Amino acid sequence: MSIWKDNTASRPALAAAPEALEAVRFDAPSKPELVPSPIYVPVASPDTGLPRKESLIAADITIEGKIEGGGSIRIAGKFNGDVSVQGDLTIEAGAKLTGGVRADKVTIAGELEGNVEQASRVDVLQTGVVIGDLKTGSLTVIAGARMRGQVEFGWGDSKDLKAGKHVNGHGGESGVGS
Repeated sequence: MSIWKDNTASRPALAAAPEALEAVRFDAPSKPELVPSPIYVPVASPDTGLPRKESLIAADITIEGKIEGGGSIRIAGKFNGDVSVQGDLTIEAGAKLTGGVRADKVTIAGELEGNVEQASRVDVLQTGVVIGDLKTGSLTVIAGARMRGQVEFGWGDSKDLKAGKHVNGHGGESGVGS
């Protein structure tokens, strides 16, 4: 019948297709070493446990508001408001931040008008200007930097600072202002 003949006619066409595929498969192993394309090679980055995402406020941008998050921020423009991030904050040369700061590491090459309320490390570079108070675990100030405000660093836990106590070096506490 005509339907049966059509099915048998299509069988040789199907049989020819796997042979063509097998010929391609046979040629692939005979090639020298295959080198993966650099597009597909993942870039190794150190795992610090913190997200490595960084957001940028470009040089020609002015933003007013509040920034909170787990990533890092790089300010090249102007930002008015508080910044509270678990990552790093970088204020580039020519940039200005007006507001409070809480970050792991703060690098100031531009201008900060406000307080660093909490940071494990603050670096004020040669072009950096700080108008406000700093509370940090470690402070680096490069010659040429300018600052107007109070600084507290190296005291450890900020809870002890609020309570007016500090460790006296022998494991005990001593009251400030006694």
